[in-house]
Parts: sequence; structure tokens; C-alpha cells
Amino acid sequence: MLSILQQIRDELIQNADEATKNSGQRFFKEEVKLYGVKTATVSKIAKQAFKKINDYSKEEIFRLCEQLWQSGFLEESFIACDWSYELREKYTEDDFFVFEKWVNEYVSNWASCDTLCNHTIGSFLETYPTYIQKLKEWTKSENRWVKRAAAVSLIIPAKNELFKQEIFEIADSLLLDPDDLVQKGYGWMLKSASQKYEEDVYQFVLSRKDFMPRTALRYAIEKMPKEKKAEAMKR
Repeated sequence: MLSILQQIRDELIQNADEATKNSGQRFFKEEVKLYGVKTATVSKIAKQAFKKINDYSKEEIFRLCEQLWQSGFLEESFIACDWSYELREKYTEDDFFVFEKWVNEYVSNWASCDTLCNHTIGSFLETYPTYIQKLKEWTKSENRWVKRAAAVSLIIPAKNELFKQEIFEIADSLLLDPDDLVQKGYGWMLKSASQKYEEDVYQFVLSRKDFMPRTALRYAIEKMPKEKKAEAMKR
């Protein structure tokens, strides 16, 4: 009998096509390891496979996730993210260090970073909010993905009106980072916060617009009224 991981990999190979692979690579500046499977199909494969391991312990499933991450394939990282998010009601505080390891050791592109952070880590933080302090530490990392993760882990919590003060602290800590993917990450975080705290985000941007990178600024104000956008963009 084939192992669950081998079954998944066989399905990914069967559903792969060269056009999807080539199209997918265009979304990344760096080389990304792809089967070439549409995201919706990957999600379906992940959910069907999870039903087969639903009675496994959390630790056993995390070990399978680790093996998926180790493959280096984008699609397998998505399945690992899907499975770890499925376990959100079983999270314990120690799980943070599992997720932190994945960010540090395996995340190598914005798609894997955002999928893991938006769902798994974002949900963890809503359950264990004191770990927001660890995200502040991530802003000091030399790893671009860890720095981006510090911001994008707060996309969903921001929409839920959580961590307002910490969002601004993290944005300030990343403010002058030269990496455009870090800038886009914290700009996106501010944009998400602006849906609940538009005026606070607006004033934050106004007070820093003379030196805030334009990439981050544009992301932050994207959902704001036209007149606020115009004022924020003035030099």
C-alpha cells in the first residue's frame, strides 16, 4: 500500500501540465520548484488526503507536513499549510516553534510565506496573542521571508481588529527595509488594518510619507478614498 505522501505526489504528477508550470513561474523572481498543478486542484488533493489522516495525532501530521516542506515543491508546501491550518483547534503554545522553524528553514518564496502566515500562524496568534512579541523579533532577521512573515502573519488578525498597536510597531520596524517583498508585506498589513482603522493608518502614512518606500506606501493606502490617496502620495 502506498504511503499517503506517495499517493499525494502521484496525484500531483497526474494533474501537472507544462503550461501551468510555466505560467506559475512567471509570478516569481526567484526559481521556484513546481509540478505545475492549479491551486484549486492542489487544495482538493490536500482536503481529500487529510480525510485519510484525520485520526492521526497532531504530531504525526506535523511530521508529514515537515516532509512535504522538505521536498521544496510549491504545491507540497501548500498542502502542508492546508493541513497545519486544519489543526488550528488543537494548537498548543509549543506549536509556534514548529511554525517558526518552517519559516526559517523552508519558506523560499512569497506564496509559501503568505499561505503559511495568513492561515496557520495568523490563527495561532489569535489563540495565543502573547506570541506577537516573537513577530517583533522576526523584524530583525536577516532572512527576507522571516521579515515578511512578521507582517503578513497579521493580515487576518488585522481584519479582526486585533494587534492594532503591534501592527504599527512592526511597520515602523520594517519601514526602511530595502527589500521590495518586505515592503509589500508590511504595506499589505497596513492596508488590511486600514479596513478597520483607516484614519490611524492614514495618519501613520502621512507622518512618514517623506521617507517611506513608495512600494509600501501604495499598498497601505490602496483601499482609501481618492482624496486621501492623493494627499498621501504628495512629496
